[in-house]
Amino acid sequence: MSHDDFETMRGLPAGLPLGEAVLWQGSPRWQSLARSAFHVDLVAAYFAVMLGWQLATLLHAGGSASQVAGTFAAPVALAAGALMVLCALAYLSARATIYTITTRRVVVRGGIALTLSLNVPFTQINHAALRVHRDGTGDIPLELVRGVRVDYLVNWPNMRPWRYARPQPMLRSIEEPQVAGRILTDAVAAVVAGVAPAFRAPRSVAAAGEAPNGAVAA
Repeated sequence: MSHDDFETMRGLPAGLPLGEAVLWQGSPRWQSLARSAFHVDLVAAYFAVMLGWQLATLLHAGGSASQVAGTFAAPVALAAGALMVLCALAYLSARATIYTITTRRVVVRGGIALTLSLNVPFTQINHAALRVHRDGTGDIPLELVRGVRVDYLVNWPNMRPWRYARPQPMLRSIEEPQVAGRILTDAVAAVVAGVAPAFRAPRSVAAAGEAPNGAVAA
């Protein structure tokens, strides 16, 4: 497993060696990433509760319309600004992230300011799971074999939440997660069986969200 900040092919830190081919590529859907990684929904709910409570208190005390407008101008602007920043970060993060499944490995390219690539050979993947969100997007976390470690903070948000002891790289908020999961499953199975997986043109996906779980790989 390795990191690299130099990209010679889209989504890959270097040209593929002879015999290796790209099977699938995708990126997070930024709206879903904003909810799942940057928690825009929770932040918006927090501001709504705080502002609602403040408004109710002010009205109960007999505050006038001008007092309400003067009191809420700054907090509303602050809330809107915070949400805009979080959405902007999610958008930039999604644009900078490319997930690639080849015939031999999974590559996670990410980083807004500094581009980093995380290479995960199939031999280092113990298990992969699939989680589909309500909006149709999904996550594919990769449980690594014991002894293989990745840095959680360096690779966030492309990591499974709350897995600090044994961090798990994750293809996050992707479109058509079932398709990516099946491609990964078939590729890993082919490697385990010692058979070259059937080559198919790279499938480009854009990315996203939350719902039931289902096992996907090896």
